[in-house]
Amino acid sequence: MWSNFGKQLWCPRQFTAVGMKYFAPQKKSDYVEKVERPKLRVMERVPQYPPNLRPPKMQKKLKFMRGPEVVHNNFIHKQYGIVAESGGRLRWGHFEMLRLTIGRKMDINRMFAIWRVPPPWQPVTKKGQGQRMGGGKGAIDYYVTPIKKGRVILEVAGNCEFSEVKSFLDIVAQQLPFKARVISHDVLNDFEHSTIEDPSHSYIKYIIQNNLSGCHKWLSPVDHKWFGKYN
Repeated sequence: MWSNFGKQLWCPRQFTAVGMKYFAPQKKSDYVEKVERPKLRVMERVPQYPPNLRPPKMQKKLKFMRGPEVVHNNFIHKQYGIVAESGGRLRWGHFEMLRLTIGRKMDINRMFAIWRVPPPWQPVTKKGQGQRMGGGKGAIDYYVTPIKKGRVILEVAGNCEFSEVKSFLDIVAQQLPFKARVISHDVLNDFEHSTIEDPSHSYIKYIIQNNLSGCHKWLSPVDHKWFGKYN
């Protein structure tokens, strides 16, 4: 009787299992090199020349804006930044707009920004209004920085997420004189290694290579080199 009653009250043993320990993810600030000045520095409006040297004039040199960027096309701190999607020129006013807006919106305790383009160095000349033809090249009016497609303009790094910096980088990217894109390092690498080609570009390439409708009469050497990909 008691043996049957004991079997009814029997309960299975409980074994304590060892749980997995949780390790917090490492902060992104540990991967990033610290800088002395978190804000963007002020760019010179006019390049400084020796006192005995007259500032040289220059031609348009459109080759400085055509074609892809082959050197400064990746991030140094491997986080976020603005990349040009077409060629163009940056004036001193664009540098100030970038510097003031980012310095106002950025949290300097957790983030920092650096330039990836030089200050304005290429002179642009202009003649006064109402002057006649001739008389030589005009005087230097302002200086610009030529930009190629794929050039990194600036970087923002630190202990931050992409959603934090994208909000204010989109504001300044839309005000640049050429198409620019706010992008992260991972997306930039995926975009570089992707082999997807625009079908319209392959169609233009076929037309130029086969001289359809006699297009070689009016095409420029740049079109034969890039096939309409870089204007």
